[in-house]
Amino acid sequence: MPERFRIAVAQLNPTVGDISGNCHKAHRAWCEGREATAQLVILSEMFVSGYQTQDLVVKGAFLKHCADAINQLAVDCADGPALAIGAPHVDDGQLYNAYFFLHRGRIAHVERKTILPNYSVFDEQRVFCSNADRRIFELGGVRIGTLICEDAWHEGPARNLGQQRADIILVPNGSPYHRGKFEERQQVMAQRVQEAECPLIYVNLVGGQDDQVFDGASFALSAGAELLWRLPLLAEQIDHFELVKPSDRWQICGGKQSRLGDHWERDYHVLVTALRDYLTKSGFEQVLIGLSGGVDSALVTTIAVDALGAENVHCVMMPSEFTSSQSLNDAKAIVETLGCAYDCIPIDASRSTVTATLKPFLQSTESTLTDENIQSRLRGLLLMALSNNLGKMLLTTGNKSEVAVGYATIYGDMVGGYNPIKDLYKTSVFAMCEWRNGSHHSWMKGPKGIVVPNSVIAKPPTAELRANQADSDTLPDYECLDKILEILIDRDGSVDECVACGFELDMVRAIEHRIYASEYKRFQSAPGPKVSQRAFWLDRRYPIVNRWREQNQTQP
Repeated sequence: MPERFRIAVAQLNPTVGDISGNCHKAHRAWCEGREATAQLVILSEMFVSGYQTQDLVVKGAFLKHCADAINQLAVDCADGPALAIGAPHVDDGQLYNAYFFLHRGRIAHVERKTILPNYSVFDEQRVFCSNADRRIFELGGVRIGTLICEDAWHEGPARNLGQQRADIILVPNGSPYHRGKFEERQQVMAQRVQEAECPLIYVNLVGGQDDQVFDGASFALSAGAELLWRLPLLAEQIDHFELVKPSDRWQICGGKQSRLGDHWERDYHVLVTALRDYLTKSGFEQVLIGLSGGVDSALVTTIAVDALGAENVHCVMMPSEFTSSQSLNDAKAIVETLGCAYDCIPIDASRSTVTATLKPFLQSTESTLTDENIQSRLRGLLLMALSNNLGKMLLTTGNKSEVAVGYATIYGDMVGGYNPIKDLYKTSVFAMCEWRNGSHHSWMKGPKGIVVPNSVIAKPPTAELRANQADSDTLPDYECLDKILEILIDRDGSVDECVACGFELDMVRAIEHRIYASEYKRFQSAPGPKVSQRAFWLDRRYPIVNRWREQNQTQP
């Protein structure tokens, strides 16, 4: 009979700072592994502390709490399989992103991360030290090599483990989602197994943390880079599989391979997960949404219902004299379909009072941008009053196109605690509504069928802050605007590149100016989940005061 080694992989959702709660989750996974006669239970990177900790990890009291928890976990998991788990680690006064192997009541082995990511949402060089000493841990006759997250994204470390005759490589991760990330991971990990000439197990965190969502989808590759096993996207799960040694090399026995869905399903699932976890991890149970009858607030309401259930979603319509009957009807249709609470609070009287109060001090009493912003800020004031009084988190509803060019009122429609569609361009908002109308999955708490009325999707976008207003009065059509924004923001491209793609120079220059001039608004805006490779906040860090503009080579 060939030798066998049983492994339990725990793809779980920790909470940053909930050290006791995270360790309790880890212990439950270890108990389940023991029941399944596993010899090793594997969790992901920085599981004890949660990830990313940012500057929380430099607090001495926090580090002591983590160290005490690891030692206690070793004692609690003494009688059974080894437990592999990530946590911060202080050694000789240096702080490391580390991976612990706990066995027989003690810390049997510690690996420390070598390559510290310092790009996109990561800034690990700021807080952690690097360690190049990589060693094999032997357990039950299996020689285990460990590459902590970024260490597996570069040539060299895997080859070093192969030279040390590793039988298998563990890759514990805190890898956040963006479109195409899973395919990229699998391709890179295939290169690592070819370098090490042994199988690989990639175990990822799952769940939302601020703007980042760890999407799970943990997997295993054979020594020939064949996908043998994969856990679900965005779901906590513990699974078991075996290594067998029919001859001189250990092999992974193949298992189930969960589906991932297309990119619309993945993106939407990420938005739902992000909102649900942001609320629950922040201590909120219910949300409040200013519903306008437009497509953005309709999609946010749908996401909220799918994440939290209709009973936890409260919509408020706040019409003015400029609000059309179609918007009123569309808003009512949305809440009736989704089943959430709905109130209508007209703002005409409040607006008249504010206008009368300010009249002696204003240079003009005609309808101006000031008058439009008063309406928006009144809505923000009323929504925040309700949020405070009812204990419900207010969601804001600005899409990435609006956030990019500042087509939003600070302290008005930008007010709120979280923005589920912050990283979706307007054209993607329309497409996602269409996708949701035709799709339904078990993780959605909302109903099947058309949840965003076709009339909402079809009508021209408008803020309805003045008579006959349309977004196209101020901005290019969104099909055009979003393509320019993708070049300037997502690709970090130039004005000249936009012009080379056929866009008018003056239009591109105006959009570039609006992007830079709106940085102060984004600095004060609500967080929202990252789904692209260039989301606002940690992905893209610009000065608020910035007078630089590109000196174009293209002549008008």
